[in-house]
Amino acid sequence: MGVQVTTAPDLPADVLLAVNDDRRNAVLRGLEVLETGDDHDFDRVTELAASLMGTSAAFISLLDTERLWFRAGFGVGKQEIEEVQIPVGLSFCAHAVAAGDTVLVVPDAAADPRFTGNPLVAGKRLRFYVGAPIIVSGQPIGTLCAIDCVPRSRPDDTRLSQLQALAALAASLFKLKEDNHAGLAARAALAHEQERRVVAVEAASLASWAWDLRTDTIECDPLFAELLDLPASSRLTARHIFRAIDRRDVKKAEAEFRTALASGEDYVGEYRVAGAHPTRWVAARGRVIERDGHGRPTLVFGVNFCITERKAAEERQRLLLRELNHRVKNTLATVQALATQTVRHSREPREFLEAFGSRLRALGLAHGLLSDHEWRGIALSELIRLEVLPFDDAESPRIRVSGEHLLLSPDQALGLGLILHELASNALQHGALASPDGVVDLTWKIEGHRRARKLVMVWLESGGPPVEPPRRHGFGSILIRRSLAKVISSEVNHEFLPSGVRAEISMPLAMPG
Repeated sequence: MGVQVTTAPDLPADVLLAVNDDRRNAVLRGLEVLETGDDHDFDRVTELAASLMGTSAAFISLLDTERLWFRAGFGVGKQEIEEVQIPVGLSFCAHAVAAGDTVLVVPDAAADPRFTGNPLVAGKRLRFYVGAPIIVSGQPIGTLCAIDCVPRSRPDDTRLSQLQALAALAASLFKLKEDNHAGLAARAALAHEQERRVVAVEAASLASWAWDLRTDTIECDPLFAELLDLPASSRLTARHIFRAIDRRDVKKAEAEFRTALASGEDYVGEYRVAGAHPTRWVAARGRVIERDGHGRPTLVFGVNFCITERKAAEERQRLLLRELNHRVKNTLATVQALATQTVRHSREPREFLEAFGSRLRALGLAHGLLSDHEWRGIALSELIRLEVLPFDDAESPRIRVSGEHLLLSPDQALGLGLILHELASNALQHGALASPDGVVDLTWKIEGHRRARKLVMVWLESGGPPVEPPRRHGFGSILIRRSLAKVISSEVNHEFLPSGVRAEISMPLAMPG
């Protein structure tokens, strides 16, 4: 066959219309038969067709809008079958497809005006042709054809009917292979989906189970028994399950399960595992899958999963909220005291606004830092960074900070933050930081051991203007001396030495440093 043709004659309008039919081409594409791999079933059909017609060759051809190719053949080499593609304008099969459900017979193509100019005929490769359309889902997708290189007489009607029967057999083979391919694809997709679900269940640490209520048998994966601290098993009973639930939660769990079965709603429960140390919380979700003829549930599917971390986080959140409520009340009381005392020691409104606003910001900074750390305490160095260092010059630092790492409790942080703010503010206005040559040394150390440990912090100014003790103590001095009143056994020694202000702060450590 191997003819290469670059041009092809125009097809008659009726043939072209049949070839370009969208429904026909959609069925052809849906069969996914563009590949021409070995298929002995189709090969056997072409062998029968050649034998029936007494020809040298026979083919199962497929036809799209531009070309014809062979799915199987008899009488030629396999390679030639796979390589040959004929332009649709040269295809005898295009005329057979347009012929409907009848068989196209061409006894001598050289004498047929439709094919006399066809290069296949002129090359003496094709003179006799008989083709029956292969109809799949009501559409002719190609033909079962028998050909010869010499003219032959027209076959009798019996043999033409038998060729049509073979074409119908080929159509059935196409449909069966399509269904089988679809089934394999569906099974592969199902297997992939099952694998995906298994991976998802394992990744989420979900323990799945199926509860047959008629036999009280629970088929489960190994993780289910492990979650409930039960011996490894893939088959349990309701008694095993409810015995594994903490006695504080078992009645509620039983009631929720019975209610779900009676109402038809999904079962949702949470409970602690009996005897688990530390405490383990497990959540359960279940759904009735089958019911008997009376509507009674017979099969429940479900999953269990560990929620211990979530429960711990919820408990931390509750504790944090309680702590926050407590701190808010204390803060409001502190703000009220700050406002009252600042008004009392201010000579004019502007002085009050500046002093009160500054102290309120200092309190807010400490609160913000504590909130970021969920009120579990903060590092002393972080507190100093917020409350003291903003008063320094970043390009030419004059506040020298030195001390070991230390964590402060919330009360310590709030009280010490106000003290440091007042000391830094006073130093900037009247003390060492008011002079270009002034410096502040802020140092601290931990003294004592174990429960007797205490923080000793020293604020020492030098190089500033001469210092004289004030004739009257303002509210700032009162804040410095009293801000740690809530921290029992704390002391603040605030001195106005000629060389500079010195403050020594001592307080017991409620948290490990």
